[in-house]
Amino acid sequence: MPRRRTSSSSSSTGSTSGSTSGTAAAPRNRTPQPVRIRRRSFGDFVKAFFALVALAVLLVGVPGALATQIGWPLPDGVPSFDWLQQEITVHTFLNILTVIVWLAWAQFTACVLVEMKAALSGVGVPGRVPGAGPSQLLARQLVAALLLVGATAASFTPGLSQLGNSYDANQKPTVAAAQATPGLFAQQQEQASGAAAALAEQASHAAAHAEAGGSTAQQGDTKFYRIQPPEGRHHDSLWEIAQRHLGDGRRYKEIFELNKDRVQPDGSKLSEASLIRPGWIMEMPGDARGGDLVEMPDEAPNVSPDVQQQISDYARTGDHAQGAGAQGGGGHAHGGGATQVSVPEQQRPAHDTGHQQATAVGAESDSSFGLPEALLTAPLLAAGLLGALGRRRRQALWQSAFGSIGGRRGMEPPTPTGDAQDVQDALLVGADPEGVRLLDRSLRALAASLAEESRALPVVYAAWLSNGDLHLQLAQPAGKPPAPWQQGQDQTFWMLSRTDAERYEDVDTAAPYPGLVSLGTMDDSRLLLNLEAVPGIVSLSGREADRAAVFASVAAELATNGWSDRMTITLVGFGEDLTPLAPNRIRHLEDVEALVETMEAETRQRRGALGAAGHDSVLTGRTGPAQHTRWAPHLVLLAAQPSAEDAVTLAELAADASRLGIGYLVGTETGDLPGAAWEMEITGEGKLLAPLLGLELDAQLLPAAQQRAVVELFVEADPERETDGPASTPPFLVDISEQGRPAVYARLVGPYEIIGLDNPDGERSALLHEALALLLLHREGVHPRVLSSALWPRGVTDDVRSALLDRLHDWLGADPDGTPRLATDSSGRLTLAKTVVSDLDVLRSLYHEATQGRGVGSRAVRGRLLTDALVLVRGPLLADRPEGRYRWLTHEIVDAQLPLLVADTGLALCEFHMEKDRAEKAIEALQAALRTAPPDERLWHELLRATHATGDSERLTALATDLIGRSGARGLPPRTEALLDELLPAWRDAIAAVG
Repeated sequence: MPRRRTSSSSSSTGSTSGSTSGTAAAPRNRTPQPVRIRRRSFGDFVKAFFALVALAVLLVGVPGALATQIGWPLPDGVPSFDWLQQEITVHTFLNILTVIVWLAWAQFTACVLVEMKAALSGVGVPGRVPGAGPSQLLARQLVAALLLVGATAASFTPGLSQLGNSYDANQKPTVAAAQATPGLFAQQQEQASGAAAALAEQASHAAAHAEAGGSTAQQGDTKFYRIQPPEGRHHDSLWEIAQRHLGDGRRYKEIFELNKDRVQPDGSKLSEASLIRPGWIMEMPGDARGGDLVEMPDEAPNVSPDVQQQISDYARTGDHAQGAGAQGGGGHAHGGGATQVSVPEQQRPAHDTGHQQATAVGAESDSSFGLPEALLTAPLLAAGLLGALGRRRRQALWQSAFGSIGGRRGMEPPTPTGDAQDVQDALLVGADPEGVRLLDRSLRALAASLAEESRALPVVYAAWLSNGDLHLQLAQPAGKPPAPWQQGQDQTFWMLSRTDAERYEDVDTAAPYPGLVSLGTMDDSRLLLNLEAVPGIVSLSGREADRAAVFASVAAELATNGWSDRMTITLVGFGEDLTPLAPNRIRHLEDVEALVETMEAETRQRRGALGAAGHDSVLTGRTGPAQHTRWAPHLVLLAAQPSAEDAVTLAELAADASRLGIGYLVGTETGDLPGAAWEMEITGEGKLLAPLLGLELDAQLLPAAQQRAVVELFVEADPERETDGPASTPPFLVDISEQGRPAVYARLVGPYEIIGLDNPDGERSALLHEALALLLLHREGVHPRVLSSALWPRGVTDDVRSALLDRLHDWLGADPDGTPRLATDSSGRLTLAKTVVSDLDVLRSLYHEATQGRGVGSRAVRGRLLTDALVLVRGPLLADRPEGRYRWLTHEIVDAQLPLLVADTGLALCEFHMEKDRAEKAIEALQAALRTAPPDERLWHELLRATHATGDSERLTALATDLIGRSGARGLPPRTEALLDELLPAWRDAIAAVG
């Protein structure tokens, strides 16, 4: 990752012009400045004295004056109506004013108590007194001035370290650039003074115990550094400490090794380089340089005995720590003081069944058979794309269902070829729809449980998925999670096991965290970052092509994921071709100027809407009564680096974005972006790096070639797309004459039955039958990886898959001429011989021949073919399939194709009979079709017309009554009502009389 400058120009605050000399184009608020050591002066004591006097006057003097000079302002009894009509005198006005003053005094007193409690207890952010903005700010400043001259705890205690902050700053969450530390916010001048005093005490402590046997540096005197409290958006990290004092951020490992597993002043230990806390002491390498380091045994005055003892104890742990470090061990530091975006302890690789399953999947992924690896390793993205593609294809089928009777266009979706076919197979192999379903149910159930307890949704920075378990990483401790959620490794982790997640059922609540998006994997765990929770910009640096692959992956998953309800995704300067993935979600803007104009207006609108609704943030709004209609996230993806002026504008907009449900992901060429809360870099090797967050992920990508193929699949499935030719042709037509009798015949429409093959042994029969069904439904060929992932969704090794294919080959056998019935085409896909057919193949061929073949010129042939086709229908597809198997059918559209095919056949046969006024025969054909396609409105319409043709009004009324009963609370569709008005004008009165 490009190094960040460790100094900034103070004169750059008011300038946004770029400079080639290295001067920052905009003020940087993340690089720490050297701390100026300053002891408490006489002025500090004067400020404390006046603060004490002011508090005494406001807390004691004001109520005393009111009580002695004015007395009780309220009436002694309940006022009558006549009293309310009396003229307002000066005495009445004074009494009203007195009541207002009493209320203001009570509010200010509450503010003082809240601020004192937070400061003395060190709980972090003080509670907010409703409606007490300026009053609480005044109380905070007075308490800060009074306590500033006390002990040096201001730099070690989170509660005191924030005294003097502005009121507004405490209402915004913070994100660590190096380490997210909830509850600590931007320090003012008082905090800097407190930190300097604590550092001086640390120096004196080190000097006093230099001869006591502390640890020794490799060169020069031993140096120590104390982790600084957060300042603005900047949080201290070992990377930045190494960059400032060793000249290279990559030397952070040296600091880590010197201090690993040594007991810190708060009793915890440093176990991970990415997890450090304010107030911890770090021993530094001997060549460290910098003004905020402390060398031993130099003397440093004014150090309290308590701090001397702390550093003395820490210095004596040096040699012990070096020995213990080789033993490993040590977990994360516990407690609610720090939240780091790092892999939870529970998700470390373990030797259990879940790990074995992951190993099996990994073993299979080693041989991709030419399929795009990027989609094979992105299960959530693949599941979203596959689900959205299936919905698009079903929409195209249903939309074309009303095109015409007996010759409808679009019966068969186009079969993809080339790269599009490879991408579709990769989606089928890589998709994890069950994982998406569990994630969605778990998050919604959590929101519902918190709403029942009248608790607000916690701010979630990230989610980790590993072996089915879900870990939510909170911005700050939020108490005990609702059952069956459990506390994770510390107070900022909530965990739900896969077993508990599977017990959840669908709940009617809004998606609480729709901004979660996959970034990649680390240690077999998948990271989902909550883009809308980051209070600032997330920047991404790296080569343009690599950044584009990350942006395309993020955009595609946000557009199609299954754990969101509604959202807006704005793509700026890229991704115009991604719009077909989700036209209702994705919009494209040409430049940053249009983006700024749009986001300024939306930011104002969302602030006003939250204020009018009385919500602090979109999270509280999502659990309210308007949860389904408001507070959808708006995620902005800007791939190209903005200018310095635009970057500052975006940073200002993003400052309050997390509260408003707006997230920003911005690309940068240099890695230096003003206002970036989290900085990431994508490498040419596919690694997503965020050293200040302690992350090194195998990035989730969607390269340009796969992106084009994905878009092609969606464009081909567009229901509005014009098709060539009068009607679609089935992908496989069989010879329906006597000479075309197949060698193997499988009945899929209804109970599954195979004719022409011996049943295999019981142990392997289910797998072989399922494999044959998949091949029969895909006459164009099935990739071996698709077949194995369908049969073993959790993964399988190559030898098991090969063994199954061998058994399937032997079971199907060969034709009399020696041709194998299971073959492999030039692309490596498995295909069946034409002598192996199913009743679905025959049904399609009969309908096609009746409506587009010989039946067009011969009425008798058409009637016979349609009648034979309808006889084949014995029920839904694979009606008796065992529970838990054939889950791959959820990816298919055959469950939508079959009812439409049956309905079209019934409608065509009905038309055939009505041409000769054979209404009863037409009714018989329609009723047969309705047994397989009961929701098809076209069948009911023709049934009404055929029944009307019989001239039996009572029968027509009974049919209308049945239709109303089936429609339920929704009522009859408008077209059905209009048809009844035409055929039976008095149907409403007739039905009312019957019922």
